[in-house]
Amino acid sequence: MCAPFFKNLSDEHEMELLGQDLAKGLDSLKDLIKEKGLTIRLNGDLGAGKTTLTRAILRGLGYQRRVKSPTFSLLEIYKLEAFTLNHFDFYRFETPEEFEDAGFRENYGPGQVTISEWTSKAEPFVPEADVEIDITQGADEQTREVKISACSEVGQKLNNEWNK
Repeated sequence: MCAPFFKNLSDEHEMELLGQDLAKGLDSLKDLIKEKGLTIRLNGDLGAGKTTLTRAILRGLGYQRRVKSPTFSLLEIYKLEAFTLNHFDFYRFETPEEFEDAGFRENYGPGQVTISEWTSKAEPFVPEADVEIDITQGADEQTREVKISACSEVGQKLNNEWNK
């Protein structure tokens, strides 16, 4: 069972700060990530801020080049000093089997942080999440409610680190 933590964000800047905090947590767990990997699922409607959060995480990890949405490419790979960050967007999947057919399972596991959007479109083939992040857009389109759930021992360690 996932242990949730809730955070209300007033604007995009606060989403970026959340991403930086998560990046610090990931950086502090780099040895564990090298050993086991870490999987994060981002859930939310179109425009909720999933890619904005991923971009902020990458910036917090020191990545300075362009960060684009993987909506059309399905996967963007970022080779960082400590580990590889894989950013998936399964929105365009018509069947979950496309995950298996494309060989995407190799982008999960030791030495890799894998962040996925629209993950339900790849179930049951996609590996279980260590962390699930649900982003709900407020009525004013600026605010967000974010629920971060640690769903494994590795996920709980990340939650403990970023939430200090």
